[in-house]
Amino acid sequence: MVKLYRTDDRKIHEKETIDDGVWIHMVDPTAEESQQVAETLGVDVDDIRAALDEEESSRIELEDGYTLILIDVPSSEIRHEKKMYTTIPLGIILTQGVIVTVCTEELPVLQAFIDNKVKEFSTKKKLRFVYQILHRTSIIYQGNLRTIDKKRTEIEERVGNDTREDDLIALHDLESTLVYFATSLRANAVVLDRLTRYKRLEQYPEDKELLDDVIVENQQAIEMAIIYRDIINGTRELMSSVMDNRLNNSMKYLTSITLIMAVPTIVSGIMGMNIINLPFADSPFGFAIIIGLICVICIAMLAILRRNKIL
Repeated sequence: MVKLYRTDDRKIHEKETIDDGVWIHMVDPTAEESQQVAETLGVDVDDIRAALDEEESSRIELEDGYTLILIDVPSSEIRHEKKMYTTIPLGIILTQGVIVTVCTEELPVLQAFIDNKVKEFSTKKKLRFVYQILHRTSIIYQGNLRTIDKKRTEIEERVGNDTREDDLIALHDLESTLVYFATSLRANAVVLDRLTRYKRLEQYPEDKELLDDVIVENQQAIEMAIIYRDIINGTRELMSSVMDNRLNNSMKYLTSITLIMAVPTIVSGIMGMNIINLPFADSPFGFAIIIGLICVICIAMLAILRRNKIL
């Protein structure tokens, strides 16, 4: 899908033709659409389709007549029948006349611009547009990180009461997501560092302040990802300890029951022998006496186990 937008009088409008100041928004474009845009703008088609490869890393490439910027942006996916987060590449191509964005799916970070919800947004101020995309990307990262931490808190509240194996799997998924986030944010930080030295396109005075804000927000997101990952690691270790302790208690309980139940088995086995004269063999109350002794021994063993906090 390829759509063209341009802002006029601070409002965004959809266009039909590629003119100066146009934003070309490409979402999972076909090979034919990519080739057509590449020929129109005079760019390499491989640069347009670079963002469609999930393995592409964040970087900046300066080419003749245009600049390619690749960053990682947060996205959602279904994992183990639950909504989780991941990162996907977003390609931004800057030419002298237009700006192109390429991604594999519709992204909230770009939808806000289409819905005209971003202040001082202009498709004609291309470098500021890039900074605004990066700024909103960092904000969305932080929002997703807070959501991840809330999910961790919900799991942590069940520790000791209703801890399940599913919670361990969920924590592992959250920890994996934080690893992806931290890696992508660090790669984006390298791109931001290079943008501080970017001189090819015109920068407005307020653009420098916006770039500084983006760097601060991105660094804050990195720190949040690292802190939340450490907390999740501690929570996972706590849950594993609780589950191991619960298993040990169950084994201890079953062992104690087995020990107590062994008493009547041993006594009945001995008293059932016919090769010797056994006590109470001639007494009419012999069976009741033996049962009573068994009960006394079992109660005594139960008391000893409870006093030693074994049962």
